[in-house]
Amino acid sequence: MTLTDEFEHVALGNEEDEPVVTPRLPLSDGVPGAAAPAVKALLDEQLLDQMVAQVRADGGRLTGPGSFLSEMCKAVLERGLQAELGAHLGYGKHDPAGKGSGNSRNGSTPKTVQTEIGPIPLDVPRDRSGTFTPLLVPKGERRLGGLSDVIISLYAGGMTVRDICHHLQRVYGTEISPDTVSVVTDAVLDEVKAWQTRPLDAVYPIVYIDALVVKVRDGAHVRNKAAHLVVGVDCDGVKHVLGIWLQNSEGAKFWLSVLTELRNRGVR
Repeated sequence: MTLTDEFEHVALGNEEDEPVVTPRLPLSDGVPGAAAPAVKALLDEQLLDQMVAQVRADGGRLTGPGSFLSEMCKAVLERGLQAELGAHLGYGKHDPAGKGSGNSRNGSTPKTVQTEIGPIPLDVPRDRSGTFTPLLVPKGERRLGGLSDVIISLYAGGMTVRDICHHLQRVYGTEISPDTVSVVTDAVLDEVKAWQTRPLDAVYPIVYIDALVVKVRDGAHVRNKAAHLVVGVDCDGVKHVLGIWLQNSEGAKFWLSVLTELRNRGVR
């Protein structure tokens, strides 16, 4: 019995090989440990010990292509997609109620999604009318989980696009082209620009103004630049970063342009 077969055996709740539909828990809702009760209800300690022993005996890895976690994630995603299709059609697999319904299952489409634990090949089910739109793995989505967040974090840390590609391939076993990384990083540029030009309050009782010298990657070189920071404390005592401006060096003329920009954004 393979790891996937063993997991599916646990996930099945009847002899007809139909998945048990339970209250859906989000894969990630921002609350640490939110999925722990569901995992504990599904897998007992003895089964987990057997899985770990099997991985050790086979010399397997936890992450990467064909690893323990990727196989587990593959099983969960595919079972979830099958359950979504069943809910969309209104009847289960091999259910006589589906005869004459006007729509039915129509095999599957292979698809590989990139995740934080490596690439996962999936068989995405489809219906004959083409009206099934999965939510667990949306159409056109090639990245799941927090992979995009990892890319943005690495980019913000000063890594080049190609460095990020090498890092993801080496650590996660995930092969992503430089063009894909550029698409991910460019997606947040609009949000960054909107933050940089957002309207400000008219009054900040306390304002901190200073410049810090930081190392910034500029092409193939790392240079020292002055990060001009303005932090304002509002009338409720909450600190806000009003803006960050990079310049080769600190100077009175550049500070004048910073203060002029703050005035144009509403500060009086």
